[in-house]
Amino acid sequence: MVGPPAGEMREPLGYPARHAAAELLEGALRRNRPLDEQLNVKTVSSMERLSERDRALAHRIAATVLRRLGTLRHLIGGFLDRGLPGELPRVESALLIGAAQLLFLDIPDHAAVDLAVRLVQGARGHSRYAGLVNAVLRRIARGGNDLLARIDPLIDTPEWLMVRWSNAYGVETARAIALAHRSEPPLDLTVKNDPDHWAERLRGRKLPTGSVRLGTHGQVSALPGYAEGAWWVQDAAAALPAQLFGDITGRAIADLCAAPGGKTAQLALAGANVTAVDRSETRIARLEENLARTGLAARIVVSPAETWEAETPASELSQDAALQDGSRRRGGFDGVLVDAPCTSTGTIRRHPDIAWRKALADIELLSGLQKRLLARAIELTKPGGTVIFCTCSLEPEEGEDVVSAVLSQTSSARRRPISETELPGLEGLVTPRGDLRTLPSHWADPDPRMSGLDGFFAARLERI
Repeated sequence: MVGPPAGEMREPLGYPARHAAAELLEGALRRNRPLDEQLNVKTVSSMERLSERDRALAHRIAATVLRRLGTLRHLIGGFLDRGLPGELPRVESALLIGAAQLLFLDIPDHAAVDLAVRLVQGARGHSRYAGLVNAVLRRIARGGNDLLARIDPLIDTPEWLMVRWSNAYGVETARAIALAHRSEPPLDLTVKNDPDHWAERLRGRKLPTGSVRLGTHGQVSALPGYAEGAWWVQDAAAALPAQLFGDITGRAIADLCAAPGGKTAQLALAGANVTAVDRSETRIARLEENLARTGLAARIVVSPAETWEAETPASELSQDAALQDGSRRRGGFDGVLVDAPCTSTGTIRRHPDIAWRKALADIELLSGLQKRLLARAIELTKPGGTVIFCTCSLEPEEGEDVVSAVLSQTSSARRRPISETELPGLEGLVTPRGDLRTLPSHWADPDPRMSGLDGFFAARLERI
């Protein structure tokens, strides 16, 4: 057998995925890069050489570390007399990746330890810490599970978020939210038709609101129905706002901040004439891909939603209005959906990097944009039309407070309260004011793989 050329060594089995996991972690924790963005092989070259299976494994390892970061750092710190060398991030990455595999993933101990040591050996200037990594991980392999029972699970949530959620929802609910974030989320699907059939075929469960939930799954694109466009991935909570319009057959609906397109697809499937607006050409490309796969159609506009000047076809205007100002006017849509950019703290169980990348300043910055977007949505809606404003944030400043502030400054809109009787499954999800508020701790299930929802806020307004 001919070996590798002199000076070259084959990477051991499993090493590329661990190396990628280390890069994902360091990108999220040290360069504030979203975890999912780093997985995109079209924009991140280091992902190109990985197989689909290795990309999935790298993502799972990195997500597990981020989901249990407080616990892992506390546990590792207990075995270090002098702390970690701050200038050498790969040492911490190797320890975190190794410990996560030992404690939370079904990886043999010897593989978890060996590959973590190799991560340090393969990084310039880090090799002298290989012995430290080996020793700490072997100690964790021997006694780590016993130590886990003594660690407060709330350590996996940054303190500033726990304080905010306790103030907003009460201490017990905040604790339930934090605990829900420590489990991997299920995979929810919005299906084009016959959810009972797809729940059976995919060995999942039809939820009260019509989504199909899978507790376990392999590669999403390999699941039955994906290639044919029979369904798309969308958390059950994210699928609710578009349903709050009611019957929109033949109606003109604008979807602002539309990409990647789950809500656009819902609106089109419901029979609306949809205009999907998003400022990002990259994200719009994903929206177009998703529409093409599902066989649904929408008018696509690349523009910042808050400054977008909509055009209404002359055929939709009265003859007098067309004569007065041609084909352009404000307030021409029967409905406008705004899924506003936010801190996304409601999706931490699905995107655990968010807990460690966001800060209070982000809430303050984004709430101003959300108010401008909602005000613009009201302008774009004709009298009697409906505006749905939503965010995937748990922060009141990005939900209830935005709506209250905008309504206090305009006489052109009013709340149209949501009722629990409108959709099966909304029981307990509607606030006394008539807004929708879902929490990660809602829809608890004995099987953690089938439990929970993304945290979402939605309010329904009527243009006056």
